[in-house]
Amino acid sequence: MQLTRRTLALAMPATLAALIGAAPVSRPAAENTDRYVPKPTIVLVHGAFVDASSWSGTIRRLQHAGYPVLAPANPLRGLAADTTYLRSVLAAVDGPVVLVGHSYGGAVISGAAVGNSRVKALVYIAAFTPDKGESAAELAAKFPGSTLGDTVNPRSYPLPGGGTGTELVIERSKFHRQFAADVPTADAAVMAATQRPVATTALEEKAGEAAWRTIPSWALIATADRNIPPAAERWMARRAGSQITEVDASHAVAVSRPAVVTHVILAAARAPR
Repeated sequence: MQLTRRTLALAMPATLAALIGAAPVSRPAAENTDRYVPKPTIVLVHGAFVDASSWSGTIRRLQHAGYPVLAPANPLRGLAADTTYLRSVLAAVDGPVVLVGHSYGGAVISGAAVGNSRVKALVYIAAFTPDKGESAAELAAKFPGSTLGDTVNPRSYPLPGGGTGTELVIERSKFHRQFAADVPTADAAVMAATQRPVATTALEEKAGEAAWRTIPSWALIATADRNIPPAAERWMARRAGSQITEVDASHAVAVSRPAVVTHVILAAARAPR
């Protein structure tokens, strides 16, 4: 039978339908799905004697890498109270979180992350990594090397319910050498003037459950630290099973070496869940 133009026109839809039905369905490559996973929010928790501005260099680098960043003020009034406050901050953050703690802030993030399934990693920057029943003061004294006690002055402050508490501040003339020896003198002078005192109860209060027992952790050891002995930082990090990086830096490593700090945080943020 001779095929006419009309016959071909009528046959084409059926032919195309058969071909389309037989063709395999194209699906996106599995590796391309990663682009749809939201980047975690990096929550930076400062420690004693500094404020959130100590993270400035790190924040700029993390934001440049496309990460949302939050650096709340740590009250420094008591471990349980500070931990409760940080939990309230985390409750307002959507999506996954990487928690980063410097110094005493390490003890705070260890408690605040307990039971929070959105915290995918913990990062300890020259920090305390306490286990249940341990205090920051106890851990700092576990190994020799800290000279902090010779540089702090105690002073009283009023408690909300009445009475007074005791807080510690580093003498301004000793701040540079003690806390930030590798920070330029002018910058260290500003840090000394704006330092946040820490209540003695915060350093003496025993920690509760430790989140590092169930959440992957990273640790940066500052080998020239005069606040927390590097041997103590190393011992705590190894006990926690943290991925460890060491750098020749003072306790103010987030100020003096923000690129290294950022590198460790990004390693935690980019690690497979």
